Amino acid sequence: MTGGAGLLLIISGPSGVGKTTITHEVQKRVEGAELSVSVTTRPQTAADRVGVHYNFIDEAEFLGMIDRDELLEHAEVFGNRYGTPRKWVEERLASGGVVILEIDVQGAVQVKRAMPGAFGVFILPPSEESLLQRLRDRKREDEATIQRRFREAKREIAAAQAGGVYDEFVVNRDLGEAIERTVELVEQARLARAGGSAG
Repeated sequence: MTGGAGLLLIISGPSGVGKTTITHEVQKRVEGAELSVSVTTRPQTAADRVGVHYNFIDEAEFLGMIDRDELLEHAEVFGNRYGTPRKWVEERLASGGVVILEIDVQGAVQVKRAMPGAFGVFILPPSEESLLQRLRDRKREDEATIQRRFREAKREIAAAQAGGVYDEFVVNRDLGEAIERTVELVEQARLARAGGSAG
């Protein structure tokens, strides 16, 4: 379902690859781009801003949204549920906006199934070693957690490359260049959409 010349943009990438920074820059530089705010069952922390980072709901409400087909995608991560509300996304697309979903491969597969015209970009590290180093440099977690994230990251990259969900892969060797490249790809996809491709 596409309305207007809206573009649904999926940005994914493993932990530590810089995808959140790239996502925020795309949001700033692409006119009319908005980041979709997920709903989650995880507890709100002091750092969370409702409606900016997440909208917080309880388990029963979340399951109700699944039953009513109100989520474009949803997943359970470390015991908490996360999902993308469908109605908000469809309204923004209908008015010609660019809606950005920063989601994992599992979510991207669900979104592509629901909206085949979505444009997917996957951010890759220059190498596995550099990704492991970036995870360590964040100094947020102990080595066991870092190794678990690293294993997950390798699995996610393999799934992304094999899944046929992503239209483009951008290697984040240099952050500035990766941002420029991603913005360029999004603008091209948007022009193609506006040029009348049915998506």
